[in-house]
Amino acid sequence: MQPFPSLQVRAALGALALAFLAHAQQAEKPVTHGISIANMDPSVKPGDNFYLYANGGWLKRNVIPPDRSRIGVFTTLSDLSNQRTRTLIEDVGKANAPEGSETRKVGDLYHSYMDEAGIESHGLTPIGPSLKAVAAIGDKNQLARALGESLRADVDALNNTNFHTHNLFGLWVAPGFSDSAHYAPYLLQGGLELPNRDYYLSDTDSMRKIRTKYQAHIAAMLKLAGFTDAAARAGRIFALEHAIAQTHWSLVDNQEMAKANNPWKRSDFSVKAPGLNWDEYFRGAGLSQQAAFIVWQPSAFTGEAALVNSSPLDAWKDWLAYHLIETYADVLPKALADEDFAFEGPVLSGTLQERPRWQRGVAVVNRELGDAVGKAYARRYFPPQDKANAEALVAHIIANYRERLHALSWMAPATKAEAIAKLNALYVGIGYPESWHDYSGYEVKPDDIAGNLRRGRLFYYHFNVARIGKPVNRKEWSMTPQTVNAVNLPLQNALNFPAAILQPPFFDPAAPDATNYGAIGSVIGHEISHTFDTEGSAFDAQGRMRNWWTPADFAHFRASTARLAAQYDSYKPFPDLSVNGKQTLAEDVADIAGVSAAYDGYRSSLQGKPAPSAHGFNGDQQFFIAFGQNWASKTRPAALRELVLNDSHAPEEYRAATVRNVDAWYQAFDVTFGQALYLVPQDRVKIW
Repeated sequence: MQPFPSLQVRAALGALALAFLAHAQQAEKPVTHGISIANMDPSVKPGDNFYLYANGGWLKRNVIPPDRSRIGVFTTLSDLSNQRTRTLIEDVGKANAPEGSETRKVGDLYHSYMDEAGIESHGLTPIGPSLKAVAAIGDKNQLARALGESLRADVDALNNTNFHTHNLFGLWVAPGFSDSAHYAPYLLQGGLELPNRDYYLSDTDSMRKIRTKYQAHIAAMLKLAGFTDAAARAGRIFALEHAIAQTHWSLVDNQEMAKANNPWKRSDFSVKAPGLNWDEYFRGAGLSQQAAFIVWQPSAFTGEAALVNSSPLDAWKDWLAYHLIETYADVLPKALADEDFAFEGPVLSGTLQERPRWQRGVAVVNRELGDAVGKAYARRYFPPQDKANAEALVAHIIANYRERLHALSWMAPATKAEAIAKLNALYVGIGYPESWHDYSGYEVKPDDIAGNLRRGRLFYYHFNVARIGKPVNRKEWSMTPQTVNAVNLPLQNALNFPAAILQPPFFDPAAPDATNYGAIGSVIGHEISHTFDTEGSAFDAQGRMRNWWTPADFAHFRASTARLAAQYDSYKPFPDLSVNGKQTLAEDVADIAGVSAAYDGYRSSLQGKPAPSAHGFNGDQQFFIAFGQNWASKTRPAALRELVLNDSHAPEEYRAATVRNVDAWYQAFDVTFGQALYLVPQDRVKIW
């Protein structure tokens, strides 16, 4: 569970050593130490719109570039990380490393993506054998085998909140719900190219228009790939995806842990989800010997298996071919890549222009060989002393969180003891992992980008399948050091804070403590609080799914979170679309708990001394402004709509507004009754 969306970022505060700043390249822009006055709009009252008060100047000054669907403080830092990573990759390319070495693979993978002339010359040859295999499918048993062969480890329900795969189903290998000491296979619903089921089922004008353009896009892609009767095939493909969407669970249902814990034996599949030849499916997936799975959305599996039986074989073959083309569109001839972006960019996200190819190449290397680059990134930008200082900072926030738990008046001693035990057992990874992924089994060729991607996905899939049933590495990371984000891993009871987020503007050793606590401190508090939020609360100190709450405590917790969900339900970014408070609840709980815990940490760090003022603002004001400035962003309408429909995070302006639940914010800015964000004390949601 991450604090930031899928584009998705983001310490004794004695600070990360000032020497850290010396590691930045000369070309990198200087930072502003502390809150940015230029980013504020003092004409807005904090109690009326705190987001605009903290970020109005930034919003007026910044324009979304044509190659972006959104910009913000987080994306600025991501750009810095990408530029650094590009430099590392290009340095590797000049090193003339031995063939087959990890270093050589990084350079060859990047080169193969950047070789546009080579990609054009290869045409559709890289996917030709796969398209022929699809065309040769002669019956539903062969179809089942082909569907199984397409299974990949491309979903992640709890760590990265990714429930989407364009394959029929997706595999996630993670600690088991009941046996958290061993890895278990989870199967999740799939089969859609559009972001989620709402894009197929919603009756709003905007969604109807997208569906019309999507069907035209399918036809265009098929025609460019040499298929006849493209329009008719597109109609069959869309009808099949629409039927699949009708079987899918919503994101709200996906986040209900009790609903997801469905152990199925191999023999259960043919009984509970008839219509698909499961023996052939699992044979194709290389899982014939696997005795049991955890099925996340049982009714979706029942529905999708029935569709395999009831829908025409030709429709499924068209569906497989189209999904294959979409998977590799970015590394196929320019006409296909351009058509793919013409839909994915302007239609789905509002982006008018593609990102520079080098940025997309960096993303490919990060995805396929992320730890190989991460080693170099950590060495250059996050030395051991910085890691030690950051660890001390997180320990300080955790200590304050422990005090908050001890002080809770509504939690029974038995529940409180379990919560504190969970906090005490929490593993916190700072900067980079303690062990790195081994890529020796991944073959990379300098002139075969499509093959490199295919082999990379299979390599990762086989890695995951091979560890089913093996002991869990609780210190394993789900992010790379160059990732600008942070994450809570509930089944491991662990946190990861990559090196790339532990830098200005979120953490700046030259800034006042108030700013650092408000910015990175609230991010740290956010991740810690996920340990006890609406999802994390379902797991104990060992990561097992277990109810460790007294009935009264859980009833109090549910009532408090329901009030927060109702608060977010009232936010309306579009006339026809509101925030779904249940969908964003876990992140909303983490936001309010994170800023509250960070504020307590800041106040305790003063040790009774008055807080120093800066820029004309006292310490508390700096703290809250820094928190608000975390969320400065601009998003195109299409991308914002997708975020509201398909993300577990609320839009940034509403995340900044959670300060309305914190009593100290009212005192800091003299917020009074009648102002838009004012809540009477009994309506302010307090959880931890």
